[in-house]
Amino acid sequence: MTISQSDSQTFNLYDRDFCLWAQETAKLLREGKLAEIDLQHLIEEVEDMSGSQKRALLSNLRVLLMHLLKYKYQPEKRSKSWRSTIIEHRIRLQEAFEESPSLKEYFKEIFDRAYQKARKQAAQETELPLNIFPSESPFTPEQTLNEDFLPEQ
Repeated sequence: MTISQSDSQTFNLYDRDFCLWAQETAKLLREGKLAEIDLQHLIEEVEDMSGSQKRALLSNLRVLLMHLLKYKYQPEKRSKSWRSTIIEHRIRLQEAFEESPSLKEYFKEIFDRAYQKARKQAAQETELPLNIFPSESPFTPEQTLNEDFLPEQ
């Protein structure tokens, strides 16, 4: 079986101009020209979409937890910027859950792992010893997402 010139062009387009490849692939799908689609790359991209959302969720959770830790353990340095970051990352998480409700289960699965990374980052940023921050999260997943929750010392 040989690759047609059209197939070859679409396949090569992926490496040259991803955005144009995506537009062309969508056009071919709409037109029902399934035989002309660069199926290998399309499958990879669809699979990566889930991974991308999960990576973003993990990143937002880690930043949120780190700022909650800083807020709790450095009360003398609390700032509007820290509160703003807490609000922003809660919004990002809520938006992710609205777009993909299945991410709520993933959030629960990764909460402890995200906390461990946030704990280490908080220690680095604050220059406080790591053991200042508890090995188990002092915040529940519900508190972490609660827009009215701010930790006290």
